[in-house]
Amino acid sequence: MAEVHIIGQILGAEGFKDRNVFCKWGIVAGSNWDLLEGTDQGQTQVDHPPEGEDAVWSHPIDVHYACRGLSGWPKLYFQVWHQDIHGRNDICGYGFCHVPTEAGCFDLDCVTWLPEGSVLERISAFFIGGGPRLKVEETVYNSGDRFRLRTRAGGTVHIQISVLLKDFARHNIRYR
Repeated sequence: MAEVHIIGQILGAEGFKDRNVFCKWGIVAGSNWDLLEGTDQGQTQVDHPPEGEDAVWSHPIDVHYACRGLSGWPKLYFQVWHQDIHGRNDICGYGFCHVPTEAGCFDLDCVTWLPEGSVLERISAFFIGGGPRLKVEETVYNSGDRFRLRTRAGGTVHIQISVLLKDFARHNIRYR
């Protein structure tokens, strides 16, 4: 089978109004893909950057897949969370990006978004906290499910990854 190695790191984030942020992340791939080695999901530490500076996570990504076809090429998805002074966590951004389909080193920026919610939900979130969340988290990377949502912009997650491809030509898998 052809193989794909994805190696890199989640560098950090910018543009989130809250400063104590951390990231839950994962990689989703289709049924033609088998995870051979590595962890395809995880969570960064909480970073509290000084005012006006980016959050820094430097969290590693290292996965190795075998594939039987290009359908279901891997995607990275993210949930950025804010932790308040009482240790309560609240979502402040959802996002995803495609893993590049060619070998090389890449700097990716994943723009995040949040469900807008109704006026009552926004007022409640302002006074009590706990803004609107997705009921089905797969909505983040399934584009067919997002078109009905009213959203607002979150911040940006920065990723640096290298993609290595092995035996694609040998197994007659063409990706260009």
